[in-house]
Amino acid sequence: MVLLCVSVFRENPDRTFYWFFEASCPIARDKDPDVLFQYPEDFSDEESRQTLPRFCFPYDIERVRDVVAVQHFTFVLTDLEGCQRFGFCRLTSSSHTCLCMLSYLPWFEVFYKLLNNLADYLTKGQVRCHLGWKLPATCSLLPQVPYFIAPDPRGLPSIPESRNLTELVVAVDVSNLLQLYASMLFERRILILSSKLSTLTACVHALSAVLYPMYWQHIFIPVLPPHLLDYCCAPMPFLIGVHSSLTERVRSRGLEDVVILNVDTNTIEAPFDDLKKIPADVVSGLKLSLKRQAASAGVGVAKAFLRAQALLFGGYGDALKGNTVRTIILWNTLGTRLEQ
Repeated sequence: MVLLCVSVFRENPDRTFYWFFEASCPIARDKDPDVLFQYPEDFSDEESRQTLPRFCFPYDIERVRDVVAVQHFTFVLTDLEGCQRFGFCRLTSSSHTCLCMLSYLPWFEVFYKLLNNLADYLTKGQVRCHLGWKLPATCSLLPQVPYFIAPDPRGLPSIPESRNLTELVVAVDVSNLLQLYASMLFERRILILSSKLSTLTACVHALSAVLYPMYWQHIFIPVLPPHLLDYCCAPMPFLIGVHSSLTERVRSRGLEDVVILNVDTNTIEAPFDDLKKIPADVVSGLKLSLKRQAASAGVGVAKAFLRAQALLFGGYGDALKGNTVRTIILWNTLGTRLEQ
């Protein structure tokens, strides 16, 4: 098992975001998106400039001409230190453009609200001029952005405050949710499909979060752009989201031993019966708790998974000798969160 308590989040990044840009949808599959403007203007990470805009349109642009009016979604990049960088996106069908902010902070709701505010100012012409972003315009914008409270990435997600968890429990029933949870514990190759980008990435992020206090340490791509579809054939465990317009292209690659969830139809294809390998009392308790809490506000759903984690792994230190620091940390974390 490679699911570890080592966090994938960078602690105390030196800035709130590193790059903000607007990209335009390419006119053909073999074309790259254009960056219409960026801030800061002197952003010099050429690799990011070349690759990130392609994550802003992660669907078959020749098959999907009209998307939902506004969609918020998040892609993830993992740096050399194993920390996740988040690309928070706001995609509009009317302008065929996407606003994106790159940050190490997993503040989903905060960045989505910020992108909405920036989009309003862009529409009114208060931020951008014919030369692009200018410092005075940016400075005058910041005081007008509503205040926010920075979320605790280690806190238990609650419904409806956590958009990710809320979308997951609305879209996926308890039976399929349990199968996905078991597949993640057994570190399978897991593919999530949906025609709505906001729902797709929300479900992938929420599924990863239910493993808390452990973290998914394998390939993690909440939304896969078309030019990287070969990742679906990777021989190692993965948790990947794919827009449904790319389903045929993915399946043509001959997937083997892959667990596939179609969020739109709430159906799952699982070549393994992993749920039967988990202790029956843990499964029955988790199933009962989820049925009680799925429609309720608060942290009930998150606590249900945390209790299951405590039952499954809380006593694993009894089988270990030597260094017990991580055992103590894990047990204390479980106990503290369950008491909250």
